[in-house]
Amino acid sequence: MALDEDALTRMVTGLVPTMSRSLAEQFNVFRVMHHGTHEKQLSNVFAWLLRADATHHLGDLFQGILLSRINTARPFGDQLPLSGFRVLQEVDTTMAAEPGKDIADIVLLRDDTAVMIENFETSDGHGHDYEGYLAYGSANGRRSVVVMLCARREHQRLMMGWEDAAVIPYSEVLDDLRAHLNADRRWRSENPRQDVFINELIDQFVEGPQAMTVQEQLEFIKTMCETGESDRYGRRPIVSVAEEFAAQIALHAQRQFEDSRRTLGLVKRSLRQYADRVIRRQVNEVLRDDAILSVSANYQGQWEWCSTLATPEGEPTIFLEFGPTAATQNERAPEPLSTPDYSRVFVTREAGAGIDRIVQTQVTLDEVLAGLADDDQRLSRAVTALIQERPTQS
Repeated sequence: MALDEDALTRMVTGLVPTMSRSLAEQFNVFRVMHHGTHEKQLSNVFAWLLRADATHHLGDLFQGILLSRINTARPFGDQLPLSGFRVLQEVDTTMAAEPGKDIADIVLLRDDTAVMIENFETSDGHGHDYEGYLAYGSANGRRSVVVMLCARREHQRLMMGWEDAAVIPYSEVLDDLRAHLNADRRWRSENPRQDVFINELIDQFVEGPQAMTVQEQLEFIKTMCETGESDRYGRRPIVSVAEEFAAQIALHAQRQFEDSRRTLGLVKRSLRQYADRVIRRQVNEVLRDDAILSVSANYQGQWEWCSTLATPEGEPTIFLEFGPTAATQNERAPEPLSTPDYSRVFVTREAGAGIDRIVQTQVTLDEVLAGLADDDQRLSRAVTALIQERPTQS
């Protein structure tokens, strides 16, 4: 079902607050180190946890956690041992006569058992040979088990033999690890650095994938109902419905963003022209002829949405700011406005590398676009007041 333009606009506008809060970037060592899908990076971390003699000082705890999870999907009479494995990485599973290489990320090896682990973002064999993994592990009469270790379990991606693999999401084994460490106060006190590192891992790959809190999910549902989209929750297949919905929202959000950026550009041009033609004259008539020397709008990036009112040397520069630039400046102001209305124009005053004052005016962006009257003095009065006001001493 395609949404009409009005419905899409209401939907995107309604969803932005919850999505922006839930997806806001937060520090995590695994986000800082991120590259690709984390496959190699995480294989190193999981191999470290699986090595009984590694510097985590947990012994074979994580081996037992992973093997216990694998055993839950196996018959009672065919359980795997929970410890005693050597840990290998980047193992070529191809036979000597076969061309190319097929690399298993991690291999757990005992004389009687081999656990062949493919680590990937989703439960997708992504071209690896399941039967080749299984055959490699069964060399020398070993019992061979193939495991897909992944961030997300997606059954529809399991094919070409991988539907027979044991699928273990990161969240399951890391939840088990967290439960153990939460109960082991002595280990935490004796290994604070390892504790911090493992908590970062858990935060990123257990809590991280849940992008929205329960309250945010309820707000999302409320928005869906208010915009007439609640019937989507009753449609199948769920994956297809979700993908269709996401595609429609993404396309319209992109268009809204592009259109709104063009509107910001129109406001910038209109405000600069008005400031140069009217505000400069009004302020200079009240103060002195050179109170405002010139008007420009040359900044880029986060400072792009403003006009600069140049003043004589030794006096603070004044800025007319709006939209994203006003929001950025309010966050940096010594005394930020508690309830700013970003549909209006703001006046700020330079102080060192930042500003020392921000004032919200009554002039709206709608009025700027429509054209302010030459006798409108609301902006010039705000500018005059900031010039006359004694700057805050640092």
